[in-house]
Amino acid sequence: ARSGKAKPAPVIIPKADKRTPMTFRAPVSEYEFLLNTVIGFDQIAETARFSEASPDMVSAILTEAGKLCDEVMAPLQRGGDLTPAALQNGVVRTSPGFDAGWKAIAEGGWIGMSAPQ
Repeated sequence: ARSGKAKPAPVIIPKADKRTPMTFRAPVSEYEFLLNTVIGFDQIAETARFSEASPDMVSAILTEAGKLCDEVMAPLQRGGDLTPAALQNGVVRTSPGFDAGWKAIAEGGWIGMSAPQ
């Protein structure tokens, strides 16, 4: 007997083309719009905790984070798609290049922040 439920369509995943470059660009201006227009960062910057977060400083941080994404992390994504991380004998093996990418993040001081409690 048929249950009347339609069978889901199969998921078709296109084969990776190694010639396709990554074209990602970090949406820095969109983040600035969100901070300034939607969130109202000017009010947040008036608080004691964020008093040093001037518009120029916030813009510089977003710009540098965008450069890191554009120049270091985005180019790794294609390789990660073609050679994904894998669990081998209980050890996670990351995609080629990701170790250098995460090292760049750490060396740039992006891993952690400090602020008074």
